[in-house]
Amino acid sequence: MTRPPIRRGAPPPDNPQRAVALQYERQRDPAPRVVAKGEGEIALKILELAREHGVAIKEDPDLAQLLSAVELETQIPVEAFIAVAEILAFIYRAGTAGSTAPVRGAAPR
Repeated sequence: MTRPPIRRGAPPPDNPQRAVALQYERQRDPAPRVVAKGEGEIALKILELAREHGVAIKEDPDLAQLLSAVELETQIPVEAFIAVAEILAFIYRAGTAGSTAPVRGAAPR
């Protein structure tokens, strides 16, 4: 699975096929957890809430497809560790963790 480059600035799509929200707290979670997921209108609502709360957004259809199969409140699968770690590392390096700046790949979440 090829990962598109991550870049900041451009807004996420207005018509995503699916969206998956992850939560990760270093002191509590051994790995990120899926806390919301959906398609169509639900995906749009997830993105809207993310924007309202300053959550970084990454567009990656392949990763979204993989993560949408994960049960809610369940840790991401081992197969997604590298891709999610790359996203988290970028967010922390860019200082966008907890900020309102969107993070978007060139090629949903």
